[in-house]
Amino acid sequence: MNAKQIVSQMTLEEKAALCSGKNFWELQTPERLGVPNVMVSDGPCGIRKQGEEADHLGLNQSVPATSYPTGSCMACSFDRDLFKKQGEVLGSDCQAENLSVLLGPAINIKRSPLGGRNFEYLSEDPYLAGELAKNYIDGVQSNNVGVSVKHYAANSQEYNRMSSDSVVDERTLREIYLPAFEACVKESKPWTIMCSYNRVNGLFAAENKYLLTDILRDEWGFDGYVMSDWGATTSDRTKCLEAGLELEMPGKNFAADEQIVRDVQSGRLDEAVLDRACERILNIVLRYTENRKPETKIDFAGNHEFARKIAAESMVLLKNDGILPLKKDAKIAFLGKFAETPRFQGGGSSHVNAYQVTGALEAAKGLNVAYAPGYDTAKNEPDPALLEEAAKVAAEADVAVVFVGITDAMESEGMDRKSLHMPENHEALVEAVAKAQKNTVVVVMCGGNIVMPWIDDVRGVLYAYLGGEAVGPATLDLLFGDVNPSGKLAESFPKALADNPSYLYFFGDEQNKTEYREGVFVGYRYYDKKEMDVLFPFGHGLSYTTFEYSDLTLDKTEMLDTDTLTATVKVKNTGAMKGKEIVQLYVGAPKDTKTLRPVKELRGFEKVELAPGEEKTVSFTLSKRAFAYYRTDIKDWYVESGEYCIMAAKSSRDVCCAAPVKVQSTTQIKRVYTMNSTVAEILEHPHGQEIIGKVLANSMFGGMSNPEVDSQGVMTSEAMMHMGLEMPIRSLLSFAGSTKGTLGQDLLDALNA
Repeated sequence: MNAKQIVSQMTLEEKAALCSGKNFWELQTPERLGVPNVMVSDGPCGIRKQGEEADHLGLNQSVPATSYPTGSCMACSFDRDLFKKQGEVLGSDCQAENLSVLLGPAINIKRSPLGGRNFEYLSEDPYLAGELAKNYIDGVQSNNVGVSVKHYAANSQEYNRMSSDSVVDERTLREIYLPAFEACVKESKPWTIMCSYNRVNGLFAAENKYLLTDILRDEWGFDGYVMSDWGATTSDRTKCLEAGLELEMPGKNFAADEQIVRDVQSGRLDEAVLDRACERILNIVLRYTENRKPETKIDFAGNHEFARKIAAESMVLLKNDGILPLKKDAKIAFLGKFAETPRFQGGGSSHVNAYQVTGALEAAKGLNVAYAPGYDTAKNEPDPALLEEAAKVAAEADVAVVFVGITDAMESEGMDRKSLHMPENHEALVEAVAKAQKNTVVVVMCGGNIVMPWIDDVRGVLYAYLGGEAVGPATLDLLFGDVNPSGKLAESFPKALADNPSYLYFFGDEQNKTEYREGVFVGYRYYDKKEMDVLFPFGHGLSYTTFEYSDLTLDKTEMLDTDTLTATVKVKNTGAMKGKEIVQLYVGAPKDTKTLRPVKELRGFEKVELAPGEEKTVSFTLSKRAFAYYRTDIKDWYVESGEYCIMAAKSSRDVCCAAPVKVQSTTQIKRVYTMNSTVAEILEHPHGQEIIGKVLANSMFGGMSNPEVDSQGVMTSEAMMHMGLEMPIRSLLSFAGSTKGTLGQDLLDALNA
């Protein structure tokens, strides 16, 4: 039977039961009709399948599983193929564990570096997040296992996350917070979407028909089911169903089931709406159950090595003055508890019962490495004795590697960070070691970014993020040059927390409203527009070799916004070591734009591997959306006519080549003029120029020509001209020299004809 046939045989009570979970992880399917129960599981960076003692915050134990690098780490790989391969492995493991849906990827935008779940999320840039997430989805679902893309939408903080109101304008929503979801839905067809806890512009996401139906289904064509985040539904289950939320998790919420039955019986809820929800859920259930692969086995040893590869491809070399790579015959000091017991994953629902964790100290067996813990991970205050010991060990070595970062207590689901500083004892360790040993390298393990008051005192910084269970050997692969670093930052590192554009408004006000006042200026879009210094820019990352860009070529110099543009650039390895370079393509809006837009926006990226001396040509294709911004007056994407700048870059601050292209808009926007329309607005169009010219000729502004300078302070022609251009029609008529009472309406009628 298909889903529609099954629903036709279900009782009203069975239909209501299907719309909420059987328990924490299973769905309440109609088993009497031959539909087996199915299970979902957390898993953006590793499967978290739980048994009897289930929870959604990672408190109770789950089955052993591979812990992969977190989203914040892996996104720095800028590697579509790597994301797809990880998805394939996770999808296969889900088949082995009989899991129908994996809850991930998590693709919310990093609005603030304080975001408590930033370690799960991919980027501050929606294009990058969408491109990587699409490949993850394709990989998982190639094994006939679904994903649940989360958290939809505008879910940027943990503080009051179940009740906070994200107040965000339509343009910002469309340009920053929705595009990654849009790309996933349109191009990778995820089986499910998870709606977020928060309100969006006053309405809870679970009841938000505009988000769940008008945009998600009607505009983007989503054909799966929407599930709630755990506990995200409101007290009115009927409103949620009508808005487009099919599955409430967890279960069993008998009160909600009873309300659904009661509202159908009373006529408040159309049973057709309930039937539709059940069909959507069953379509996905059947897609999995009819394609089960019970013979699938998990290769834990192979997965561990794959986790090591991902980490090595993703970690970012932020600073290197020639100290790296290290020599394997050197006398090396490993300092910091994280060298022995690494921080490799975040806390909360993504917490995995790792199959095998290997730290850097363990991975360094056979090398000449001395060790001192340097700090107590259970404390924040520096311990003088531990610092003294670490400094002594560092001084006796050829080079010191300090392992520091953010602790579990400072970074987890359910809470936002308080600061961008590491614990005091971690910062104190870096300072103490740098004083004792001039050859100091710092390895940072944390989910988001930090400030680095010690950056000028050390010779190298490797940002490991949260690198998964094989973080130790992966770190050594990079430190010793067995793998050439190739990761680049998927987020900007500000010099201070107060530099972040959301700084004043991140936690919201006493009414629990969080206003997204920075608009589209998130991350590098803000720092570049403000011309503000940053610690490290978006897209930054070093290598043990060097790369040269040349010959940025566009296949056309003029185009319509309905055309596509092909851009190519040559990239050459000019160093002595094989390496991978992430080529970033940005598009800059016309300089004369009257719309407030970012200086540049990422519109393409490719990761290429080059042998020493090798050169490759990298190609990008840009379509309308690469040049467009969202216009709320036409409720659509719009390309303004003008000259755009195409930039090939190593980071948002390191543009290597640039080329112009003129784009002509094909969208005709019907302007409606009012008495408040200004002369300047009207003069932008030939029709307006002809109509308004007669009025100007009869006004005090009619004789204006070239600007004149008046040393006596009398208003000059230039000042008069500006005043006239900025004058609305209602004011201009006062100077028009006409007593005809209908002049204003006659003028508007002519302009709007």
